[in-house]
Amino acid sequence: MLLISGSARGGSTNVAALRTAAAVAGADLDAVLFGGIGELPLFNPDDDRDGVPLDPRVAAMRAAVSAADAVLICTPEYAGALPAALKNLLEWTIGDAGTYRTPVAWINAAGPAAPSGAADAHESLAKVLRYAGAEIVEAACVRVPVTRDMVGDDGLIGDVGARAAIATAVTALADHARVRAGAADA
Repeated sequence: MLLISGSARGGSTNVAALRTAAAVAGADLDAVLFGGIGELPLFNPDDDRDGVPLDPRVAAMRAAVSAADAVLICTPEYAGALPAALKNLLEWTIGDAGTYRTPVAWINAAGPAAPSGAADAHESLAKVLRYAGAEIVEAACVRVPVTRDMVGDDGLIGDVGARAAIATAVTALADHARVRAGAADA
């Protein structure tokens, strides 16, 4: 399972939610956090010839997305929509159809003080993912409000309720991906 944060910020609660997702995933699930969102060049179709990007950072990201049996995203909301860095990453996945038919879900970690709970970012995310042909796993899309004081020195969320909700989302996405893979093998 590939974990993607829409935030390039080091102390992001979104990154903490994904690190916690990896920690609670269980030994049988390989959860990898993609860390290069802020290093990707701006999407330009001229730099993507026949689905082969000219930039090795894009090629590495695409390889990570293609290798994933599922993708879990956690993103903040900036200016009423997706952060530019996440939209940029998703645009790069269009050329090689990297998210096409891939099970995808998200955790909404917007704190309780966020007026809309980042609903606009998640509506934007759903729109882009549908366009990309991703398989949105609604049962694994959850809202788990996270505040900075819930994140420990280890970068993980310590709140028992939040950890349980994150574990439920990870399990739902992983189970969906396993069932889907089993159906494809049959």
